Amino acid sequence: MSIFSSILGKIFGGSAKAAPAPNPTPAPAVPAAATPAPPPAAAAPVAQAPVDVGAVLSEMASMKDGGGNYQSSIVDLLKLLDLDSSLAARKELAEELGVHAGEHGTAEQNIALHKAVMAKLAENGGIVPDSLRN
Repeated sequence: MSIFSSILGKIFGGSAKAAPAPNPTPAPAVPAAATPAPPPAAAAPVAQAPVDVGAVLSEMASMKDGGGNYQSSIVDLLKLLDLDSSLAARKELAEELGVHAGEHGTAEQNIALHKAVMAKLAENGGIVPDSLRN
């Protein structure tokens, strides 16, 4: 699984809960000559509601003593999400998102990575406040 997919799963995962499966009931015995019942209609797909990224991260941060500076730091954001924040992981994320600003591990690279992650979250249906984009 890619690092961005992990980020997406951590942020969007809590809001996308599957509906519980209905309890199966045994079918009544039907004589062989009876006409078969029509197949059940397929459920209409339900559009996933947009996820308020700011609210999700704020809630997570409140459970973790503030979450550091996740609003602008890719390292703190990854730590908040319980993901690997090592230089190797950030290099991989930079390659995945096509971020080539500064040397790996520099403030310039880390800021560019944070902005790219927020932009990508917005592209995937997240509501990302301006305070997290800048």
